[in-house]
Amino acid sequence: MPTYTITELAREFDVTPRAIRFYEDQGLLSPKREGAGGRTRVYNARERTRLKLTLRGKRLGLSLSEIKALVDMYESPKDTEAQLKRFLTVLAQHRETLERQREDLEVTLAEIAAHEEECRRLIEQGKAGKPGGASRPAGRKLRDAA
Repeated sequence: MPTYTITELAREFDVTPRAIRFYEDQGLLSPKREGAGGRTRVYNARERTRLKLTLRGKRLGLSLSEIKALVDMYESPKDTEAQLKRFLTVLAQHRETLERQREDLEVTLAEIAAHEEECRRLIEQGKAGKPGGASRPAGRKLRDAA
């Protein structure tokens, strides 16, 4: 069975060794320890797959606790239907969150568009930056004041 170092996995998945250690601290990975005092981490194919699934879950926007629950389910292959149903539930919840965020973004973008339009309208009317919204040329203001 192939084994991997933390550096190899970090390079392969374009993450930092620190991120991999963090996932280990969160219980998503549990490599073997070798060498003096167990300082060297050795990852097997199972741990590589768990890292791959963790990173896929992060790309989907899932929390680490959601990812851990899903990845842990795959440790017992006897209950595939339950795993898939749980995954569908998590995905549905995540979809709802993203849909709400999209609605909020659409409202915000519409507000920005309205402000942009108002700014353009004021610029076209020549009222921007002039006290009281007067549209007289600057030279005329000076003559009138004299």
